[in-house]
This record gives sequence, C-alpha cells and structure tokens, in this order.
Amino acid sequence: MSAQRLKIGCAGLGRMGKRHALNFLERTPRAELVAASSPDPVELEWAKTHLEPFGVRLYQNYDDMLKHEGLVAVVVASATAVHAEQALKAIAADKHVLCEKPISTSVEVSQSVIDAAAKKPHLKVMCGFSRRFDKSYRDAYEKMQAGMIGTPSVLRSQTCDKLDPSGFFVAYAEFSGGIFVDCSIHDIDLALWFFGKESKIKSVSAVGITAVEPDLRKHNDRDNAVGLVEFHDGRIAFFYASRMMAAGQEDVTEIIGTKGKLAVNTQPALNHVNIYDGSGIRREIPQTYYDRFEYAFVTEAQEFSAACLDDLPLPVELASSVLAVRIGAALQESLITQKKIFFDENGERCELARL
Repeated sequence: MSAQRLKIGCAGLGRMGKRHALNFLERTPRAELVAASSPDPVELEWAKTHLEPFGVRLYQNYDDMLKHEGLVAVVVASATAVHAEQALKAIAADKHVLCEKPISTSVEVSQSVIDAAAKKPHLKVMCGFSRRFDKSYRDAYEKMQAGMIGTPSVLRSQTCDKLDPSGFFVAYAEFSGGIFVDCSIHDIDLALWFFGKESKIKSVSAVGITAVEPDLRKHNDRDNAVGLVEFHDGRIAFFYASRMMAAGQEDVTEIIGTKGKLAVNTQPALNHVNIYDGSGIRREIPQTYYDRFEYAFVTEAQEFSAACLDDLPLPVELASSVLAVRIGAALQESLITQKKIFFDENGERCELARL
C-alpha cells in the first residue's frame, strides 16, 4: 500500500481549513486531496478558485463528502463545536481522521471519540498538536531524551497572540472553551509530551485578567491568564496565555532540568534579518501562530499520510490529546471559580490533595 496516495477530504474551509486543504493539495506528495466540504457559500466560492480546478470535488454537506468514492481519510478543520461530531461520523464511515485541536471543549465528548476509535483499531485517528511537528521542539525533545539537562522538572510555556482590535476574540470566546482550552492547550500538550504520557496531574490552579477586552467576562473568559499544574511525581508546569501582544505572536517554552535548561523561541524572529535604523537594532517577529508553525503543519500532514499508508504508529496519541483537554478545562474552571482543583492518582477529582 506504500506506493499509493492517501485520498483525503477536508471538512471546513475557514482559516485553518484552507491551510490544511492547500497543504494536502500542494505540499504532501503521498496524499491526494479529492474532496472538501463547507456549509459556507463564501468558503465554497474560494474553493471553486483554489481547489476545484485541481480535481477536488466540493460539497456543501459534510455527510455527502464522506460518501465520496475512494475517500480514505478526512482532515477535520471546521469550527471547534463540530470537531467531535465530524470525527465520529468519519470513524463510523471507516475513514482515518486528522482532527484540528481540540477534539472538543468537553472532556466527555472528547472521550467518546477515543471510545469510537478503540472499536476500529485499523483506523488512524489523531488530534493535530502542531508543536510536536516543529523542528525546534523536536530537537529540544531529543536533547532532553539524551539526558542533556538531567531530569526535566519544570516546564514553563506560553502561547501569546497578537492583539486583534476587531473584537474577534470576544465573539470567538463563546465557542472556544476559554483561553486555556483554546490557547494554552498547546502548552499543556507540550508538558505531557516532555514529562511523559504517564504524567498524572495532582492539582491545577489559575488566575486571569481582562486587560483589554472586558467583554470576555460575559463568556467566563479572560485575555490574559496564568495556570499552574502540579503532577504527582513532583514536577510542575507553568502556563501563560495572552490575547494582547503588541509586536506579534510570542510562543516560548523552557524545559528546566536538574543539570540544565532547554529554551525554545525565547527571542522570536520572523527570519534572520536584523533592521538597523534610527530606532536602534530590531527584528520583526511572526504576526500569527501559523506564521511561526507553518512548516510544522506541513510535516503533520506528511506524517499522518505516512501513518495511514504504511500502518505506522501515530506521532500523537489520542488519549494524550483528551488529557490535555481535561487539564485545560480544569484550569478554565479554576480561573472562574478561583479555587484550586485536586486530582487523585487515578485522575479523578477529589476535594483535598492526597499526600
């Protein structure tokens, strides 16, 4: 089967859907984008120009796309609210699934996708966490695994978006699950990756403010938030999320070990150009998350295709993706209630920390 190309369809043609569609169409040699769907007439008009001329069949209805002859896999890049629903339908139709993060803002709904996938072990079902496919993060992970910094003990990571004065984040907050589920989910996934999939959460706590978008409070959200996660083995992870960066996208991670530290992107840069002018010496930085991680998404598409075609293990385990949602949702709850939340070693909520 390795000589074949993965026939894949793209669900959703919004900002991320367009990117996934073009990556599978133009930058993934072992995949063939054969179909795409969107209920939005504006998105379909875009697809008629950018996808249809290359043989991609367009559908207004997702269920109809799943019936496309020869379709083998689906990338779910639609609105977060329908990620799980569309993933479940694809699994039921016997299709491999690459789903944008998060699978759902609900832990229970996310778990339902795991349960459905478990009943069809021949299918590859993965939630895409782009930083796991980034060269810098992979290099840091390999160096940690080689023992370069001793035992990793503390992870400090942030996802900070450039300020959007249009009010987009306020409208989006109604469906996003909150800043920890939408924004910090990447950093939470990094903690689970670097600390190991056996990591067991002991407690979470969070605080936040609405520094520039007070209307976020009506959706129980904040534009700046800090979260702290303790694990039962004593390690801790510190997360910072923001929607108000002035210069651009700032995604930074530090992994602190007993013999040293690894830091990723502590000095964000768009490229290797420094500007020398009357204001001094400066450099431009990425303006969006995709500007920073564009090639990680390409690698993700290529490795997902290879996993499906060659029956290889997936780079991101589905159970870890659901645990990330569980932690993010608990952080969001702590942010709103101002209470510290505890978990026992089985991952169940408890009233007090168990010593």
